[in-house]
Amino acid sequence: MYGYPCEYCDGIVREKIVKRESFKHKEGFVILENVQIGVCDHCGTRYYHASLLRRVAEVATGRVAVQSELVPVAQFA
Repeated sequence: MYGYPCEYCDGIVREKIVKRESFKHKEGFVILENVQIGVCDHCGTRYYHASLLRRVAEVATGRVAVQSELVPVAQFA
């Protein structure tokens, strides 16, 4: 799935399993755990496979059951 050249540098995009990855969707934020993503071994740019982005959309739109957690939000100023 990964192993192709990075579009921003001379690095190679390598598969990596990350503990948590957050995504912004038009319906809100989604956090997925134990996610397989691509990461450039030189500049660190993250790449996401289309199947992962479809899963994010399913979660964000409520098409799949998920565990919800409260996340604290505060104003900066």
